[in-house]
Parts: sequence; structure tokens; C-alpha cells
Amino acid sequence: MLLVLRNAWALLLGIMLLMLGNGMQGTLLGIRGSIEHFTTLQMSFVMSAYFLGFLFGSRMAPDMIRRVGHVRVFAALGSMISAVLIMYAVTPNWMAWAAMRVLIGFSFSGVYITAESWLNSASTNETRGQALSLYLIMQMVGIILAQILLNVGDPSGFILFVIPSILVSIAFTPILLSVSQAPAFEATKPLSFRRLYEASPLGCVGMFLLGGVFSAQFGMASVWGTQAGLSVKQISIFVAFIYVGGLVLQYPIGWFSDRMDRRRLVLGLSAIGAAMLMVPILWSALIGSVPFPVLVLVGAAGGGISNPLYSLLVAYVNDYLDNSDMAAASAGLIFINGLGAITGPVITGWIMAQVGPNGFFLFMSVLFAALAVYTAYRMTRRRHTPDAQSSFTPMSPNSSVVAVEAALEKTEEAHARG
Repeated sequence: MLLVLRNAWALLLGIMLLMLGNGMQGTLLGIRGSIEHFTTLQMSFVMSAYFLGFLFGSRMAPDMIRRVGHVRVFAALGSMISAVLIMYAVTPNWMAWAAMRVLIGFSFSGVYITAESWLNSASTNETRGQALSLYLIMQMVGIILAQILLNVGDPSGFILFVIPSILVSIAFTPILLSVSQAPAFEATKPLSFRRLYEASPLGCVGMFLLGGVFSAQFGMASVWGTQAGLSVKQISIFVAFIYVGGLVLQYPIGWFSDRMDRRRLVLGLSAIGAAMLMVPILWSALIGSVPFPVLVLVGAAGGGISNPLYSLLVAYVNDYLDNSDMAAASAGLIFINGLGAITGPVITGWIMAQVGPNGFFLFMSVLFAALAVYTAYRMTRRRHTPDAQSSFTPMSPNSSVVAVEAALEKTEEAHARG
């Protein structure tokens, strides 16, 4: 672990600062949108636009890197992010915000691909798992700290848009000054979606459903908070605990994942997630106003289940792939998750417009329940194959195709050794 820190501290610090900026803008827009009197449905399109841009970036950024190189792509997209973060406050129009969210999602996707390429290059076969774990921690810590920074200024003003712009600009300094040589970049030929689905129907369906859950959490939590009448402080605490839950539960769930039928774990976690997210709905219907600590607990449970489930499904898909197909599967998994993520905020916003703030929890609960039901069905269609089970590597749904591919390479190496 110390060796990884010594070799990649600048990259990891830069990633944390990037996530500080990204985490701030996501939550801040939901709050500022309410101040600007944007409707819930309008804000859902704004939030969905980020994931559309991210999906485009995951497909186009590798070609950009091959044409002009890591450093130019990194610097250009970083400048774009910094500029867009300022332009939000200059142009308080929901359609302009949606267009800018496409740009910023595209840019962050390219930046993640570039940074993760450097991180992967700086890691050895022996340290790759530790590097990926530290990368996850830095991402989560960055988003959590971002919620604290939301309380240092007035969301109706300008300063909270300036801070993430500065943080993102600073993030590139340690990376570009410390990395002496850009790594070779070779995109793996993607596995066909038909082949990927044939290998693991549960993995494909699960990744799509989790894309909707994750985008609702990342994009619509602050929109829900403003509609529910929470203060800026309360919204920031709620969002922070979504990621605290994801960080804390990654490793215990990973431990169980390597020791049991992963489908049972997916089924159990999905059922718990569906039940926990129904708590605010039932509480408000039967008792009345939901206490804020209960909301925080529900948020932590939702994040604590959805984030590890992402890693769990990646590991499960590996169980049914040949070693030669593992890296090629990464692009397909990212694309399927991205499709679900694009639809998540829009459907959440529509449901919230129909039934009120509880639509936020209802949407995610339905997705978790659907995953549990489909998992139970798949368990009747395929026998468990414990001898083929690969190792669990924690990762974030924010990760690009490079991090997923690196995790799959780590699994392939483990297969080769064992």
C-alpha cells in the first residue's frame, strides 16, 4: 500500500480534487435549480444530461487519446470542466445547464480514462488491486468532502460555483507535473452485447438497473432534498452518507462475495435495498413526517448497497467469461450501465412530479425489487459454478472503462496463478 502511495500519490490526490469538484456541482445544481424555480422534470433532464455526456465520452475519448495523446486530451477536457463550472452561475437556464452537463459529463469521462490509464501504468501486477482500492477510496472521500464544502457559501450566489472550478483546475497540477511519461493506450476490441448477454444475463440486466439507481442517487438526491424542504446542510449530510455507506460496505460485501454464491448475495442485498427505500414512503403514510436521522440511515443503506453491487456484478460476469474475453467485456458493461444511468433521473423526475418527493425512494426501491426478482429467476435457470468464481475488486460506478478493464485484468492474473 505504501509503495502504491509513493508511486501514485499525485494521481490519487488529483482524483480526489476532481471528485471534490464533481461532487459539489452535482449537489449544488439540484439546490440552485430550486432557487431558480426550475421544475423537477426540468432538473431531471439536466441531471440525465451528465450521464449522456459520460456515455459519449467513454466511446469517443479513447480515439481522442490515440490521435493527440494523453496530455493534450487531459488539459483540454480539464479546461472545459473548469469553464463549464463557472458558466452554470452565469447562465441560469435549465436548457443551457443540460447542454453544459453533456459537456461536463463528456469531459469527466475523458479525464477519468486518462488518469486511470496513468494509474494502471504506474501499478505492477502485484499492486494493481491496492491501487484500485485506493482509487475507490479517493473517489468516495472526494465526493463526501464536497458535501461539506457546500456549506461554506450561499447556493444562490457565485462562490460555490467558483470553488469547484478552482479545485478542478488545481487537480491537474500534481498529475501533469509528476507524470513524466504518458502510458501506451490500446483500447481492447469490445465484446458483442449478444455474447456478453449470453455469458451473463443477470450481469447485463443488473448493470442496467443499477445504472438507474446510481444516477438517481448521484443526480437527483439534491433535487429530492429541495422538494422535501430540507436545508442545504441537511441535503449535504444526506448525500455524503450515501457515499459513506458505499465506502464502508464495499469491503465486507466483497469478503462475502468471494465465499458464497454471488447470486444469493445479489438477491439478498437487492431485497434489503428495496425494503429500506420503502421505509420513508411507509413512514410518511402511516406515521407522518420522517425524522431526518431516518432519512440519513436510508440514504446510507441505499448507497451502501448500490455501490458494492456494482463491483459484485462485475465480478459475477467474470465468472462466466473466458480469460481472453474479460478485458473486452469492460466496454460493454460500462455502456449498459450508462444506458440505465441516462434514463434514471428522467424517470425519477417524472415520478416525483406525479407523487411528490417520495417518488425518489419509490423509483430506486422498484429497481432493487426488479433486480431481486430477476436474480431469483436466474437462479432457477443456471447452476452455481463455485470453481469458476473470480475475485472481488472494489470499484466505483464513476470509474471509466480503463478501471473496469484493470480490475478484469487483475482477475485474469489471479486465474492464471491459481
